[in-house]
Amino acid sequence: MSQEQKKEVKPKKKQIKKKKKQNKSPRLHVDGIFMGYRRGLTTQKTGTSLIKIVGVTTRKETEWYLGKKVAFVYNASRHHNGSNVRTIWGKITSAHGNSGIVRAKFKRNLPAIAMGKKVRVMMYPSNI
Repeated sequence: MSQEQKKEVKPKKKQIKKKKKQNKSPRLHVDGIFMGYRRGLTTQKTGTSLIKIVGVTTRKETEWYLGKKVAFVYNASRHHNGSNVRTIWGKITSAHGNSGIVRAKFKRNLPAIAMGKKVRVMMYPSNI
């Protein structure tokens, strides 16, 4: 037998990499967009903010979000307690119209520069 016959080339088996289970905590919020303030024809009420929740399109779907907490997270220019990330907390109070927009009251009114920016609508407190 020749050496070529002794060395049989076996086809390589495809190695399947097993995915490791990542210990990521579940996402506890839904994205929303701060659309502006509650307003009339000539005045706006800056104490109440209007939030469009992603995926919510009817007034009936907003019922589950009533009472949930809302967070506006932003970066400040100065460090405070080791971080420059700040949060303004609020709560969803009621629906606004029939298109899935909700009203929210924040501890400190949201700044006007935040219009069009993302907010986090938390899944808690829950009634389930």
